[in-house]
Amino acid sequence: MTSVIANEAKSSSKAPKPPDSDRSRTENRLALKLVAPAIVLMLVVTAFPMLRALYLSLFSYSLTAPDDREFIGLSNYWTALTDQLFWRDTGNTVFIMIVTVVFELVIGFAFAMVMHKVIFARGTIRTSILVPYGVITVVSGFAWQFAFSNTNGFINSWLGWLPGIDADFSWFDKYSTSMIAIMASEIWKTTPFMSLLLLAGLAQVSEDMLEAAKVDGATWWQRLYKVILPNMRAAIMVAVLFRALDAYRIFDNIFVMTAGANGTESISFLTYRQVIEQFQLGIGSALSVLLFLSVLVVALVIVKLFRVNLADARQES
Repeated sequence: MTSVIANEAKSSSKAPKPPDSDRSRTENRLALKLVAPAIVLMLVVTAFPMLRALYLSLFSYSLTAPDDREFIGLSNYWTALTDQLFWRDTGNTVFIMIVTVVFELVIGFAFAMVMHKVIFARGTIRTSILVPYGVITVVSGFAWQFAFSNTNGFINSWLGWLPGIDADFSWFDKYSTSMIAIMASEIWKTTPFMSLLLLAGLAQVSEDMLEAAKVDGATWWQRLYKVILPNMRAAIMVAVLFRALDAYRIFDNIFVMTAGANGTESISFLTYRQVIEQFQLGIGSALSVLLFLSVLVVALVIVKLFRVNLADARQES
């Protein structure tokens, strides 16, 4: 009885959720109308490949023996989920995603602050920061493979002051150093995209609020944590979401720099090997479906972690 009363008191103490404002409902309807054509087009273009992959994942199907296709149900999924190689590559993918997104968030925010505050040569500075993002990923991968080469690269000469690194040090002989090279190329390539999204968020921070906090005696760090970051929460979520999903599907840099050697495969690269190199359409299709589902899980986790209310971000009552 006491626990029931306590639960009722606890539930009654919760403040009721405020109803959506008219503006919020109107903007939601407008947003649905604006994105509807794009959603329909994406469904038309992607529905068949997705359904085809789902269908093929239920078969034991190899291009080397197309006439021996056999329905096996969910066996391909069971094979993938019970294989240590799949979980190793999943761990690689998650590790690359977390490390690169964290570094890109910190460096991208610093770049965004520079682009936001600079007065002179603003166009030149913004263009120079965004140049790496305009480079094709495969070209970027080859460039960083050359940079980390122990025969004609320049990374060893730059980092020669570190213990264990000399002119003959090979970055692609071990798992750890290979991953460092892969993540360095990914961070260099996509940090400008992160900074561009964060720059849009910085533009939404009220200068009046910053001035008021400064007048109240708040330090730069206090203004950053109490004013800037809370008001950029929605922009940070979008930036992290976009980059995390892109990093989770990493393929190009691994293909160019290591070709999956030393255990540096990602889920996308594992799928590629099964379908393109080994011609196993059944298990390859199952891996692609698992990749799609895991991307949805990553997106859901990020959205839940940030818990951004767009109405609150617009400071609506």
